[in-house]
Amino acid sequence: MARKTFLLLGSLILWLSSLWAQPLDPQLRERIGIDQNLGGQLPLDLTFLDAEGQSVQLGQLYRGKPVILTLVYYECPMLCTQVLNGMVRSLRPLSFTIGEEFDIITVSIDPDETPELARAKKGEYLKNYGRTDAAAGWHFLTGSQEQITRLAEAVGFRYEYDAATDQFIHASGIVVTTPGGQLSRYFYGIDYPPKDLRLGLVESSDGKIGSPVDQLLLLCYSYDPQSGKYGFVIFTSMRILGIATVLALGIFIFSMLRRDRQRSTASAALL
Repeated sequence: MARKTFLLLGSLILWLSSLWAQPLDPQLRERIGIDQNLGGQLPLDLTFLDAEGQSVQLGQLYRGKPVILTLVYYECPMLCTQVLNGMVRSLRPLSFTIGEEFDIITVSIDPDETPELARAKKGEYLKNYGRTDAAAGWHFLTGSQEQITRLAEAVGFRYEYDAATDQFIHASGIVVTTPGGQLSRYFYGIDYPPKDLRLGLVESSDGKIGSPVDQLLLLCYSYDPQSGKYGFVIFTSMRILGIATVLALGIFIFSMLRRDRQRSTASAALL
């Protein structure tokens, strides 16, 4: 199972240093990050509270569709907002819709946050997303420390709470999981190219969403776990182009031969 580590960006550390006006632990880079547990299984028996305060098991939110999982906290002053904003920006151009082709589960890493906060955040982002049917497919959850820790460990999401500032220090990214809750694709940072996100959803869907064009693109683009992006595969693309060229040439020759036969038949009929 591939396992790669995404470390907190230096710019984020500089921002935190200036914000808090205190030296950061030099070992912070070893304790904060996102480890790619590709192929790992989420513990679907975990129990959280939804935005209405109702207890819900994680597995109940998997409805035979790929799921985008985001670990944030609702009162985050900066990075979490950027993660969610970036995700919404990437999702708007897609023909896929939350609640139809895929779902989203957003979980707070702060055990002190409440369903009321989750409900307010859900309303805000559903409005930003702008598609009325998305409410049933985007879940904002809160939970106990035990449940949050188990989920974060399964995802490979390493973070720390800083008591002096009452803030959580964490990296940024989102995870795409399969309809069965397996960790499929990781996207880092706060900007997720719509093409990459679409391909990640298609590839994680077990063939349940996407078009023939998407399947063709997946032959030409390959996911790179280290960068968390899809890259153009030259060799495979050249093979596809070669096959297409041979087919086109074959069709052209067949058409020319058929036209010549038709002309010969027409000439013979006139004699």
